[in-house]
Amino acid sequence: MPDKSISKRFVLPMALAIAAALPVLAMAATTQAAPTVAEAEKFIKAAEQRLETLGINSNRAAWVYETHITGDTEAMSAQASEQTLTAASEIALQARRYNKLKLPADSARKLKLLQLNLVLSQAADREAYTRLATTLAGEYGKAKYCSTPGDASSCKDLGQLEQIMADSRDPAQLKDAWIGWHKQAIKYKDNYAQYVALSNKGAREMGYADTGALWRSQYDMPPEQFAAETERLWQQVKPLYDSLHLYVRLKLRQTYGPDVVPKEGPIPAHLFGNMWSQTWDNLYPLLKPQGQNTSLDVGEVLKERKVDAVQMTRFAEGFYTSLGMEKLPASFYENSMLVKPRDREVVCHASAWDIDTLTDVRIKMCINPTTEDFTTIHHELGHIYYDLAYRKQPGLFKNGANDGFHEAIGDTIALSMTPEYLKKIGLLNEVPDPSQDIGVLLHRALEKVAFLPFGYLVDQWRWQVYSGKVEPKDYDKLWWELREKYQGIKRPAAMEENGFDAGAKYHVPADTPYARYFVAHILQFQFHRALCREAGYTGPLNRCSIFENKKAGAKYQAMLSMGQSRPWPEALKQVAGEEKMDASAILDYFAPLKVWLDAQNKELSRQ
Repeated sequence: MPDKSISKRFVLPMALAIAAALPVLAMAATTQAAPTVAEAEKFIKAAEQRLETLGINSNRAAWVYETHITGDTEAMSAQASEQTLTAASEIALQARRYNKLKLPADSARKLKLLQLNLVLSQAADREAYTRLATTLAGEYGKAKYCSTPGDASSCKDLGQLEQIMADSRDPAQLKDAWIGWHKQAIKYKDNYAQYVALSNKGAREMGYADTGALWRSQYDMPPEQFAAETERLWQQVKPLYDSLHLYVRLKLRQTYGPDVVPKEGPIPAHLFGNMWSQTWDNLYPLLKPQGQNTSLDVGEVLKERKVDAVQMTRFAEGFYTSLGMEKLPASFYENSMLVKPRDREVVCHASAWDIDTLTDVRIKMCINPTTEDFTTIHHELGHIYYDLAYRKQPGLFKNGANDGFHEAIGDTIALSMTPEYLKKIGLLNEVPDPSQDIGVLLHRALEKVAFLPFGYLVDQWRWQVYSGKVEPKDYDKLWWELREKYQGIKRPAAMEENGFDAGAKYHVPADTPYARYFVAHILQFQFHRALCREAGYTGPLNRCSIFENKKAGAKYQAMLSMGQSRPWPEALKQVAGEEKMDASAILDYFAPLKVWLDAQNKELSRQ
């Protein structure tokens, strides 16, 4: 899934949060004896133990807050986070003392990871940062659009508004829901601007140009090289996206008419079946090819059979165990939140949690019996099985090779959710003929290919915000410039005064880096192609499923168990035999669809 989950754990140094630094820790090197390798090793070991203990406390407090939003739980979560981040910053500053030593490879990597943090030296800044971070998450989670001010019955939360976006074909209703939700972000725009300023202050104290530069530095390469890599990958897939975009335009124009959908230029954002136009699969009924009756929509089957949230999760667990991976701990089902409680406010955005960095792993998700949620829970467990696979690594290596890896693991499994797999688990009566594959490929492209430019541009926007190239008054101006350039979509109405449309996307107020999802989309197809080869599969890539293939599972597990112990190109080589990200696997997967789209576009353009 594009961004349906967040992997939640206190990870150092990849927890992209501003840590606190006490002024007394700014040690003067001239008053100290030269450090030794033995001292450095002792320091690193102590740091790992301290951070792991504090991280567990922070995880527990955050879990309680997100599953029971109140003023008290918000304060408790902020306090625990501040304590952990204070320690992280103390350690980051102390780690500088050992930078010139020649350490063993693992120790040198740990020392580098410890310093990928942000630092605030003033107590007032530290308190403001943690308060703003917690408040922004809470304000997003509690936001509702009330179409009739003062009438509580007219208020809808994001889930209800998303349902309208998915189901309605009334342009006026879609536009109302779209505008209503995006207006909510204006309420916390000022808080976000303050947060950005503090974040940058902390990044600069650690020697980075700004927070965006710090984020890009976490890919085992210089910031400018990562930016160049993402552009290279986007250019690889852009022709496929352009063909899909044109097909969708032509079909939407047939549906809504030329007054709603222009013949050229960007398409209004509210027409794509999704609040952010990031995936278009809800439009499939409008775009479905003639003569293609195949559907991998198992939602009706799940409802008819009354398959509940736990059973859906058990199906997903069964995929991983079929690869030879372990069963989930019993505590997983005891501690997870799989359905939305009726008696309290929660953050429903799906997230996977590694509470104690051992076996206390959990999912927080409001599962419904839909195909989307069935796929999402397979994705979620990818995070969980990654957590379990690297739990024997030292504390600082208990993380994904890079953050895109963590998002790609479950999505790789989802690519194996083929008709063959669904039939084997009893959710599909028969496997359709390959001649029906175009419909299935189109449906998947509306999710995966449509997402690519959005996955790319969110952090393009944030990198410019953090760099200071754009001021708060121009947030929306830049946001829509990027969305028109990369996605080919436009705002369905004039910009709001003091608007903050980017803030209507969870990952912006939650300050969750988004390039990971773009990277994950590249990696999941690269992983899928490699694992299919390992399984001995030689047919069309879109027909491959590694379900029940323990040889492919063992190769995957070997990569997962590495955690962050080695630079990500080495982890990629472990599973794919390649050290460079390559989007050609996406082109291989969708090759039959590209031929079909180009033919359809030529025909439809004549009409």
